[in-house]
Amino acid sequence: MQYHQVKRKTKRIKSVQVGRGGKRGKTSGRGHKGQKARAGTRIRPEFRDVIKSVPKLRGRGVNYNKPTKASAKTVALGDLNDLFKKGDKITPNVLFEKGLVRKVSGKMPKIKIVLVGEIKIPLVFRNCLFSETAKKAVIEAGGEIK
Repeated sequence: MQYHQVKRKTKRIKSVQVGRGGKRGKTSGRGHKGQKARAGTRIRPEFRDVIKSVPKLRGRGVNYNKPTKASAKTVALGDLNDLFKKGDKITPNVLFEKGLVRKVSGKMPKIKIVLVGEIKIPLVFRNCLFSETAKKAVIEAGGEIK
């Protein structure tokens, strides 16, 4: 008998290898699909999800495109004839009370008077912006701008 003819007393048990990454077979002890089943597994930090969910403004730099000023709300001069009498003082609060202007985010907006229609009575204006033509029309009607 020669060396290459020697046989084992018990048969060698050989397991069939399935899957990748070790001798455990199929999923190699990692369960099924998902983040923890992948190579180089690392749990994603919770605060990263919070950062991703916060809305971000587009453009250059961080929040670079913030609105700079709120535009003034316009009021037509022609609408004031029916609501006011001769010599009445007109302020943004008075226009709000009469229903010509609404508050924006709970604050009184800037108000600009524009020439739409005609003004027939003299009125006194305070804390309002004017277009050039509206300013002339108010002064011609005998009104004041303070």
